[in-house]
Amino acid sequence: MSPDVYLAGPEVFYPDARAHGRRMQAVCTQAGFTGLFPLDAEIPATPAGQSLAIFQANRALIDRAHAVVANLRDFRGFEPDSGTVWEVSYALARGKPVVGYCPSPATIVERVQASPHGRLFDPRCTVEDFGMPLNLMLAHSLSAVAYGSETDFAGLRAALAKLQALF
Repeated sequence: MSPDVYLAGPEVFYPDARAHGRRMQAVCTQAGFTGLFPLDAEIPATPAGQSLAIFQANRALIDRAHAVVANLRDFRGFEPDSGTVWEVSYALARGKPVVGYCPSPATIVERVQASPHGRLFDPRCTVEDFGMPLNLMLAHSLSAVAYGSETDFAGLRAALAKLQALF
């Protein structure tokens, strides 16, 4: 039986999220894992209670999973999706291995400097410079980090390869 892997990331916000999730699950199957995509859960069609149902369903999928693979690319700024970060933290608290992936190992400082804005959004705050692509609390929470493109699933494949070494 192949280990269950929860697929955390901003893909749930894609216009074709369910189809994209199925493609991610196929990549997991090729690597010897069963991918659990957040949109696999049954969610009520009516808006009342949807957000709580999504939260509970995703938490249950993480509880069921043997590990989490998280897409930690920049989302709405220079940081990963906050929901994905919560999922990583929850899995860590539950003692599960978490492998994250990013498009490149460029540090936060390098990404800010290379952006069209090239500056901080809040001049009262600095950008941490520990030479890592992620905030130190997130970076040190991960069992491993992989790098690769999101569009061709290279990042996901690299993360799954690192996860295989943990099993």
